[in-house]
Amino acid sequence: MNTPADLSTSSTPAHEAIQPGTAIDNLLAGAYLAADALPPYHLLNPQQVAPAIDALIAQAQACLNAVVSAETPTTWESVMAPLTSATERLGRAWSAVHHMGGVMDSPEWREATNSRLEAVTRFWSALAQDPRLYAKIKLLAQAPDVLGHPAREKAIANSLRDFRLGGAELEPEAQQAFAEMSARLAALAQKFSEQLLDSTNASLVVVDDAARLQGIPEPVRAAAKAEAEKRGLSAPAVFTLQQPSLIPVLQFATDRALREEIYSKNARRASELAEEGPSHDNTPVMGEILALRQAQARLLGFANAAETSLAAKMADSPQTVVGFLRDLAQKARPSAEKDLAELKAFSRQELGLDPLAPWDISYASEKLRQSRYAFSEEEVRQYFPLPSVLNGLFSIVKTLFGVEIRPLLALAPAPVWHNDVQVFEVRRSGDTVGHLYLDLYARATKRGGAWMDDSRGRRQLRSRLQKPVALLTCNFAAPTDGKPSTLTHDDVITLFHEFGHGLHHLLTQVDDLEVSGINGVEWDAVELPSQFMENFCWEWDTLHGMTAHVDTGAPLPRDLYDRMVAAKNFQSGLFMLRQVEFSLFDMRIHAELANLSSENPEQAGIAIAKVLAEVRDEVAVIQPPAFNRFAQSFSHIFAGGYAAGYYSYKWAEVLSADAYAAFEEAGPSQYSIVGEKFWREILSRGGSRPAMESFQAFRGRPPKPDALLRHNGLAQAA
Repeated sequence: MNTPADLSTSSTPAHEAIQPGTAIDNLLAGAYLAADALPPYHLLNPQQVAPAIDALIAQAQACLNAVVSAETPTTWESVMAPLTSATERLGRAWSAVHHMGGVMDSPEWREATNSRLEAVTRFWSALAQDPRLYAKIKLLAQAPDVLGHPAREKAIANSLRDFRLGGAELEPEAQQAFAEMSARLAALAQKFSEQLLDSTNASLVVVDDAARLQGIPEPVRAAAKAEAEKRGLSAPAVFTLQQPSLIPVLQFATDRALREEIYSKNARRASELAEEGPSHDNTPVMGEILALRQAQARLLGFANAAETSLAAKMADSPQTVVGFLRDLAQKARPSAEKDLAELKAFSRQELGLDPLAPWDISYASEKLRQSRYAFSEEEVRQYFPLPSVLNGLFSIVKTLFGVEIRPLLALAPAPVWHNDVQVFEVRRSGDTVGHLYLDLYARATKRGGAWMDDSRGRRQLRSRLQKPVALLTCNFAAPTDGKPSTLTHDDVITLFHEFGHGLHHLLTQVDDLEVSGINGVEWDAVELPSQFMENFCWEWDTLHGMTAHVDTGAPLPRDLYDRMVAAKNFQSGLFMLRQVEFSLFDMRIHAELANLSSENPEQAGIAIAKVLAEVRDEVAVIQPPAFNRFAQSFSHIFAGGYAAGYYSYKWAEVLSADAYAAFEEAGPSQYSIVGEKFWREILSRGGSRPAMESFQAFRGRPPKPDALLRHNGLAQAA
């Protein structure tokens, strides 16, 4: 969900006033950027990147020079409309390059990305500092076609803020230094991601004895066997560090040595201790990233990078965020300590695991869950084949928001980057409002995790409405042996979460691109729709309608559902503290390590590790081993846009839980009525007004934490 921090906070097609020039004759800058057709990802190739990006930068620069001219009227239509078109074309093309690198990684895509990364970064930096444009935008705030138009007023206010954060008010020499740092930061973020993926793919666990596979679910064993065959090995199984392979081994393998091996390799990824050696060590990379962020903050007059980050968020200071997180930790700690004590006692008495090692945690927790609630994650998984889950998801979205999701099956050839990808039409009130691409299976060429990308945003053009396109990516286990992929309940929650981001982007009614969909939404509020959607994964009517046993077709039994609900808050204290640990670590390194030197990134990396150890001592009840190198794979904050912002998951969870409470209070029979209001006041508004105003318009009051604590079984601690 990363967008350029400038006037064009999106990636979309062009305004009709700006047409492709003769230099832009390849697909990436031509057919891909059409306003109406589906983006033809199947035709994109790395060779198109350099000429397209060069031409689009030149076009955007020419447009900039035109709109800042004294002869250009200071109106939205004369300045913002054409400039947004030009920068949008560049942003959308560059977004496609990054997307292809993230889902179809190859040396060619890496080379293409890195060949133009500096040029693109320098363009955005120069745009954010351009004194001519800054002066024009200040005047534009009083233009007749801006005043009285709330979305445009908000877009201009955001732009002026971003100018200040981009260094527009700095002296020329400082501006140049700021731009140099931005270019270097972009290169480092790319390197961080590449090294993490390379290190993940470099480590394998080869199992030569089939007896060691005891306890691992059959579909996972089948996938591991297929992995061995793909690699030309005669071994019964090869496990990778991709999550669909890693997590089931940690959770179900009875072979403790196997669990330890895969845990240890995963914990050392992208560090000096990695399986393949230090060739992919992210320690100096993250050290230099943080040092440069701090240097930029100082140039802008902020005390630290955390203050810079929060300037565009809901939270008003690092101290506010730290206080919020420590309050959550205090409320969660008694429950977490109880969780751990129970787990240790069970492991010692029932499993003979004493002491309980880090690679035993998932395994012992699953055994305790089975013992206490009489079900296993693998048992539940059989009731969640992916096609049924998608149908159930589409059904609840239709109930809540009147939205129909229809597969586009007749596309030939399909405009997708891989055979796994599906394309859907999104309809509301009888009209097509946008399109959705789903890429749901893990593969070696795809970075880990789950995310939603903005491929094209909503915008009113002169003669037609440009409709949004969203890209939703997950890393679920692929189908095997002719059976559909089955999801764990956690996978289902992940899918609903990312779909919430997609709905936020697709269901906007804002016609100005700068603040339509997810654009312009404060980063610590952008998780509201996604976390809101997670709540429906626990409702009986929703789950019953989306389940069908992979072998028998039977829906989820009520007694199994009741046991799942009873176990909903199983180890919720431990989970809460872990999220607080990540968030507090992120905020503290950006708030406290303000004087790092980019000239000594190794020392900066050591300082980061020291803060992580301090945070763990403060809030964690489970301490990882000394070789654990979590920070070196923390892509969210070093390469994913969440720097000094990871707390937003918990911050927005207060909003999302309170929003869902409105549905609880109304009851299922009123879901469509409450859902219509949620769409009208939150989803449709995009970033056209402050997120707190949107929330209060929906809820009728400021948010309260009560629902979050209740949903996590921590209400008594409040």
